[in-house]
Amino acid sequence: MSNILNNLGLCMRSGNLVIGESPVVDALKNGTVCYIFLANDASANTKKKITDKAKFYNVEVCLDYNSFELSQAIGKENRKVLGLKRTGSNFLKILRK
Repeated sequence: MSNILNNLGLCMRSGNLVIGESPVVDALKNGTVCYIFLANDASANTKKKITDKAKFYNVEVCLDYNSFELSQAIGKENRKVLGLKRTGSNFLKILRK
């Protein structure tokens, strides 16, 4: 498992992740998300909705992982969209190393 996915698990345990399509969209609107992980095997509608909203709110989207990898990293099943909260922006620095 990659270093990014290992650190994503830490983000989850610290409460710095928003999980799911609707909660991430709501967090984008509220300005509480600074980075999004979107599974590359998500449906076309989900990809379009999340990438369009993220572009509008100027938030970067990562499409490097599939839903199995993201789900395994956070210990939950069948997760397609994860948002990193602004309060966890220190994790973003770690993830980018």
